[in-house]
Amino acid sequence: EQALTESNLRLERKVAERTAELAKVNAELLQQTRRDALTGLANRHAANQRLREEFLRMQRSHIPYAVLMMDIDFFKQVNDSYGHGVGDLLLQAVASRLKGCVRESDTVARMGGDEFVVLLEKVHEEEDGRRVAEKIRQALSQPLHLGGHLLTIVPSIGLAFYPQHGDEDTQLFKHADDAMYAEKRRQQAL
Repeated sequence: EQALTESNLRLERKVAERTAELAKVNAELLQQTRRDALTGLANRHAANQRLREEFLRMQRSHIPYAVLMMDIDFFKQVNDSYGHGVGDLLLQAVASRLKGCVRESDTVARMGGDEFVVLLEKVHEEEDGRRVAEKIRQALSQPLHLGGHLLTIVPSIGLAFYPQHGDEDTQLFKHADDAMYAEKRRQQAL
């Protein structure tokens, strides 16, 4: 009977260890589904989910919100000229600078490629959102030393505000995206 009890204890320990290992793996997998592997930022799925959650909260409490869409002008030329390794370093540097420009309560996400979104909570006036966009523009315009190269980038940034530009997440993303491409066309015309 003693041997059976010891065997059961060993088995229970193994089950507990395996359960803990599986819980850790599940947590890591969940993190991977919400994080961009290259930058560590939230990914498209997480940003969309966060915006849907914010919409529900905003509709109940009427809290103003801003969506900022941004991409890097001529990013393809960086990859073509210096290689994808430098392009990856550039995306990581952009992610770091973006996080440094916003509050802890805001969300910064990489939507894919060189496109990023920033969800700004409690933006009481459109000017507040524009100030953040300008802060980001200034931060990203500072030269970067990456992979032995000195790079200067130009971001295109579009803004949308809740509720002025829509009362659904898709409307806000579309407005911000359209504003970003309008800015890109203006900059390329210069």
